[in-house]
Amino acid sequence: MALFQAFRAVRPAPERAAQVAALPYDVVSREEAREIGEKNPESFLHVDRAEMDLDPAADLYDPKVYEKAKENLDRFQDEGILIQDKKPNYYLYELIRKGKSQTGIVGVSSIDDYISGVIKKHELTREEKEQDRIHHVDVCDANTGPIFLACRYPEELLALMENWKTEHAPVYDFTSEDEITHRVWVVDEEAKLQKIRELFGEIPSIYIADGHHRAASAVKVGLKRRAEHPDYTGKEEFNFFLSVVFPFDQLTILPYHRIVKDLKGMTPKAFIGSMKFNFELMAMPGFPCKPVEKHCFGLYVDGEWFHLKAYPDIYAEKDNVGQLDVSILQDKVLGPVLGIRDPRTDERIRFMGGNHRLKDLAAAADETGGAAFAMYPTSMEELMSIADEGKLMPPKSTWFEPKLRSGLFIHKLS
Repeated sequence: MALFQAFRAVRPAPERAAQVAALPYDVVSREEAREIGEKNPESFLHVDRAEMDLDPAADLYDPKVYEKAKENLDRFQDEGILIQDKKPNYYLYELIRKGKSQTGIVGVSSIDDYISGVIKKHELTREEKEQDRIHHVDVCDANTGPIFLACRYPEELLALMENWKTEHAPVYDFTSEDEITHRVWVVDEEAKLQKIRELFGEIPSIYIADGHHRAASAVKVGLKRRAEHPDYTGKEEFNFFLSVVFPFDQLTILPYHRIVKDLKGMTPKAFIGSMKFNFELMAMPGFPCKPVEKHCFGLYVDGEWFHLKAYPDIYAEKDNVGQLDVSILQDKVLGPVLGIRDPRTDERIRFMGGNHRLKDLAAAADETGGAAFAMYPTSMEELMSIADEGKLMPPKSTWFEPKLRSGLFIHKLS
């Protein structure tokens, strides 16, 4: 059962929240971060992407980057931009995108729950990305970005959350440049804190939606601190990491599209012809093709869109992972036809989140004479089923929108 605790958040002064809140570090490029930072001296990217404040030639993983991140985090606190709450609280975090709302509870999760599998994973992580965040967390002595988690909420917890929102004013309420509304409430009544902890204690499984690298890094820092403090009790803050847990059925997964740099020497006609062995193929002249059901794909190549529908016999006998659209595309097209054996490392493939338009995919394919594949989104039910079986999804299987903002909650490790 899950151990999910209240904590003393370091968070923005109410009038600074909109300025501080920033997109996650890993969805902003180095150039974008620098541009944002130059315009906004209070953006949390000064902490999460501190290289923006160093020489542009500096290596991203230079120790000076992490030292600068800590310096900026300390400065934000010294200047009153960020303030630490005096007692442990839970926090409600609501995001509204295109009229759809999702509200999660912010607290800290146990590294032991991650190790034991109460917190379930569905993706592999990459060592270099883990090491980056390990250094960042360790030097800053803080979890600066929340892990995006989901679970099946008990009705009592849903009711408690909605009642609190109705009966209390939010401490933050702003709309970011991407038209996402962000609201935060502080839950500070002892009876409610105890009830939330108890209700989470009855939840058997929590799932990582987004933030596998941040979670793995936070856990490894916690284990490092345990080794440094062999007399630890388990109650120290380094035994926990910053999390937001949402009801799974409030979340929106968008597709994660694929762009391939070239056709591996084939003509467009030959490449399109190769699709006919595994897919029902239909030309869509003049119409961008957005798939509207599972096992269907939009293919763009050489200025034309096509609709692909996988023949049932190529996936019917597969397990849950094999039946995913991203698996079908990898197993039947990207690997055998285009020679992309490992999409995690092959430089011939790139990925575009579902917040991009189809014409962006087409333009990217046209740049190099390659192909674009418009995907249908993976579902939360598929994600949880695969995680429950202890299996892993292919890389870049899910794109969650809206993105949680960093800087609204920071968890200090000591």
